[in-house]
Amino acid sequence: MRLTLKVLVSASLALMVLLSPIGAAATDAPSPSPSAPADEPPAAEESEPGQQEAGPPDGAFIAVRLLNSADDGAPIPGVTLSVATPEGEEIGDGVTDEEGRAFISIPQAGRYVVNIDTDTLPAGIEFTGSTEREVNAVLEGANSAQFQIGAAERVAVPFSERFVTALMGGIKFGLIVGLAALGLNLIFGTTKLTNFSHGELITFGAIATFVANAGLGLPVIYAVVVAVLAGGLFGYLQDLTLWRPLRRKGVGIIAMMIISIGFGLFLRFIFQYTFGGSRRSLTQYGTQSRDEYFGFINLAPKEVGIIGVAIVVLTVTCILLMKTRLGKAMRAVSDNPALSASSGLNVDGVIRSVWILGTALTALSGGLLAINSQVNFLMGFKLLLLVFAAVTLGGLGTIWGALVGSMIIGILYEVGPIFGVPSSIKEVGPLIVLILILLIRPQGILGRRERIG
Repeated sequence: MRLTLKVLVSASLALMVLLSPIGAAATDAPSPSPSAPADEPPAAEESEPGQQEAGPPDGAFIAVRLLNSADDGAPIPGVTLSVATPEGEEIGDGVTDEEGRAFISIPQAGRYVVNIDTDTLPAGIEFTGSTEREVNAVLEGANSAQFQIGAAERVAVPFSERFVTALMGGIKFGLIVGLAALGLNLIFGTTKLTNFSHGELITFGAIATFVANAGLGLPVIYAVVVAVLAGGLFGYLQDLTLWRPLRRKGVGIIAMMIISIGFGLFLRFIFQYTFGGSRRSLTQYGTQSRDEYFGFINLAPKEVGIIGVAIVVLTVTCILLMKTRLGKAMRAVSDNPALSASSGLNVDGVIRSVWILGTALTALSGGLLAINSQVNFLMGFKLLLLVFAAVTLGGLGTIWGALVGSMIIGILYEVGPIFGVPSSIKEVGPLIVLILILLIRPQGILGRRERIG
């Protein structure tokens, strides 16, 4: 019994001696922190100011990405960049990685100067512009700096070339204004109504072109034709439902002019509600490259089309008004409506034809303007002042007056910025010329010659 007890005690002591190193090792091992589980990586150390980072660091930093615009925006690695204060105190530097990025920590918000070491650029890459960029760091995170790399150097365009380009743009714009001015002159010459809703008829043509093109899927040429037909129909309905009843009730010209202002506001808000306030482009004839004509004229294909269509339509319209019975009837109604009616002329029918033709021409102006630029519900309203200026400058109620005045307005509008007129107020030049000419010749350049109605 005693022997058995001694054996058990000896075995227990031996077992305790054998297990003691394992327990000591387990005791010496650090226990996992409850706030940092063993399967989570240790937190990244906070970067020092000026330190180059492999990725976006914590806190404020300046981020630079270098891309070669001459190589489809390929990243440029291995380029050294440095950051300093405006006083010249160095903050730190960095080298762009394989994606062309560099992140340099900064101590706090403020102004910093980023410098690029052009000697570290890869061979064959051209650098243009300043090697310094001032950054106003106001964000806690990234504050970007950009450098122009690989862009072709700008070549100054000669004055003669800029003048010719502006002159052709003025002719194109003058022809567009001329179509709307001729429509306005027709209506004024026959009815003596100064129609302040005429700008909305331009917008109507542009929106009708857009709807036929983008909505119905018609090519732009056919969309413009649809807009012209819709404009003629709109003019017929205007005269039938609004202006003819007012004439028959004996409403005076001043009252009708005020009604035209209200009607213009009504149409403008209808366009804004249905079309929206954003600018929209047609699905064809967007940005086009320019072709050279006659060695010194550069025009895009759509510009050639606009000029060609406007010249043909204006020529045909002038021949129609000068040589046909309709043109003679318009002149007769314009000179003396009562005598024309006693002579057997259908005065209401002539005026209705004038509204159809004038609105169709104005809708064509809007369609060509939509091809030339984007469509907006205010585009006609913004053009209205120039249309009135063109009609007044050339002479109210004349065929050629509207065209001559429109060409002068259009050319001065586009050529003015070449001579220092700010583009934001380039309407000022044509209006100043208008005032000066009217001071000398109040009836306009052509006065009351060639009355058409």
